[in-house]
Amino acid sequence: MEKCLTCPRNCNINRAISKGFCNEFETLRIAKVIKNFMWEEPCITGKKGTLAIFFSGCNLRCDYCQNYKISRGSVGETYSINEFVKLIEENQDAHSSIDLITPTHFSNQLTKAFKLIDKKIPVVWNTNSYEKVETIENVSKFVDVFLADLKYGDNNLGKKFSVCDNYFSVAVDAIKQMCRLKPDKFDGGLMTQGVVIRHLVLPEHVENSFQVLNAIKENFPERKISIMSQFTPNGHSALNRKLKPIEYKAVLAHMEKLGLQNGYVQDFDSASSVFVPDF
Repeated sequence: MEKCLTCPRNCNINRAISKGFCNEFETLRIAKVIKNFMWEEPCITGKKGTLAIFFSGCNLRCDYCQNYKISRGSVGETYSINEFVKLIEENQDAHSSIDLITPTHFSNQLTKAFKLIDKKIPVVWNTNSYEKVETIENVSKFVDVFLADLKYGDNNLGKKFSVCDNYFSVAVDAIKQMCRLKPDKFDGGLMTQGVVIRHLVLPEHVENSFQVLNAIKENFPERKISIMSQFTPNGHSALNRKLKPIEYKAVLAHMEKLGLQNGYVQDFDSASSVFVPDF
């Protein structure tokens, strides 16, 4: 990590002594561990729930982030590689999967850790998709399922809301690589390998969701998708209201028009601070 080039930011700094754009040093930092977490898609949680591991920091800066407190970094406890291995090995038997949430900036460390783990359940890479293709290739050696956001349908909103000039073009290439590497496989309803493409519908930006769905139809028409209505204002963004039912209905109507039927939609009750973990 003397010259961190892990993500498309290409900070090129020594994270042993300085923080990257992600606002984290090189040592693993975990903001929250939630056992038997049931708030992901059913094919991820399975019957026993997932072992949800929320990493501190992020290589995006979405001003509306539901996990704003931890995405800005330096919240939580540091873990050595061996401590992380112990965390997984002591808990995996009680869960359906391992959910690594916003892990990109720690991908090198996690690759080292999983070389030491006798993995018994699927590992989920829960990512904003602002990833390098080569990073996806590297982590695919231990990752079974990519739970991948596609936030924006072009680069303009990424620049406006996430301090990112090239989100859409980078994310589409990254998801293409995920799909090449991981064909979908299931065992009793649990996804043991594959890709789920997520999209959070933003208030006042239905057209963005239309563009995202168009991109999914063009590039990943057979993959499982998850269209989320859970937007919850965090007090840091100009997006300061919940989604209106008519906005979500319009997005679902466009999804149906495109013939995208493989995946999940969300109950409107999910748009509540009750579902935001306490960090």
